[in-house]
Amino acid sequence: MFDLDRWQEIFQTLSKNKLRTILAGFTIAFAILLFTLLFGIGNGLKHSFEKSFSRDAANSVYIRSGITTKPYKGLQSGRKIQFRNDDSKFINEKFEDEIQFYSPNVQRNNVQAIYGGEHNNYTVRGVYPDYQPLESAVIQDGRFLSYLDLKRKAKVVAIGRMVEKDLFGNKNALGKNINLDGISYKVIGVFNDPGGDNDERFIYTPFTTAQGMYRINDELDLIGLTYNPSLNVDRALAFSNLLEKMLKEKHNIDPRDQGAIRVRNYAEGTKSVQQLMFGLNIIILFIGIGTLIAGIIGISNIMVYIVKERTKEIGIRKALGATPSSIIGMIMMESIFVTAVAGYVGLLMGVFTLKALGSSLEKYFIINPSVENYVVVGATIILIIAGTIAGYIPAKRAASIKPIVALNDE
Repeated sequence: MFDLDRWQEIFQTLSKNKLRTILAGFTIAFAILLFTLLFGIGNGLKHSFEKSFSRDAANSVYIRSGITTKPYKGLQSGRKIQFRNDDSKFINEKFEDEIQFYSPNVQRNNVQAIYGGEHNNYTVRGVYPDYQPLESAVIQDGRFLSYLDLKRKAKVVAIGRMVEKDLFGNKNALGKNINLDGISYKVIGVFNDPGGDNDERFIYTPFTTAQGMYRINDELDLIGLTYNPSLNVDRALAFSNLLEKMLKEKHNIDPRDQGAIRVRNYAEGTKSVQQLMFGLNIIILFIGIGTLIAGIIGISNIMVYIVKERTKEIGIRKALGATPSSIIGMIMMESIFVTAVAGYVGLLMGVFTLKALGSSLEKYFIINPSVENYVVVGATIILIIAGTIAGYIPAKRAASIKPIVALNDE
């Protein structure tokens, strides 16, 4: 390995046979390039799905009421189902062990917010402090709502980053008072949201404050919760199905009625994504392995040809006293060197191509296409091992040929 004369000899051999060396290197580099691009695009699709489901907690459940579509127990269809505080209490008591975070919600659309000379319309949500993890909101300044705020029915708000930008420009909104439909609220926090600009144009205020302002008779608009993370997908779906069933029983709704109460469990999307990603991984792995096999076959064919072409050279070396092991070692070192260098070049080309195409692929729902280093390094090592074996077998056969036979080879 550290014999300078041997390396000098290898470089001379490679330089004398440029076309042969280029063909061998191209086969390897192209295999690694395709492998890198395939896995990179596959990861880009994964990132796209992850972003789609990052707007809210992955274990979120949202419960909304609607209008009955079927008569039931003497009651006519077309009844409006209205959730109230006792529904909230009912869910908390019945499913205490299954619930992680919980918040009823009162929502008011097109509320005019004014600060100084700036004004705009936003959606105001009255929520519990537990609503923050449901929306995956991250506080960047100040704090979110507290249970003390709920108890006091405080006129305070946590506003999205875009609300601050719209109303305050480059100024800090924390501690300032904004006017919402003629009532003054103090800004206690500013948040950002992985869902993007739209989700950062919400204003959150204590549930008790909003309910007292916008609703009568303890009415609420929807209920949000996250289920216990210890529940797997199937148990989470069973939980939400039972929750829907019990709410229908409470409100005298036909069990087959799909419009009266709607329960959206993110576990359904999670399960679909998991199945889709499993299938995608299988396809990518299958194609990737196929690409590597094609590269291995290409290397093997080229090495057989290379050794066959050098039969006379090997005969001369043996006639001059070269041992079979030295001949085998030289050919294997050439094979390993070409495979390693070409594999590294293919890896660099793949990585740079993914980086160059990164942003342009977003319109095809491929976000941040990239590949883990261990994947492509592992693929390169596999090709190096394959190149070693591919060089060893024909080299051993050629080294066993008698010099006189090798010199007479046509």
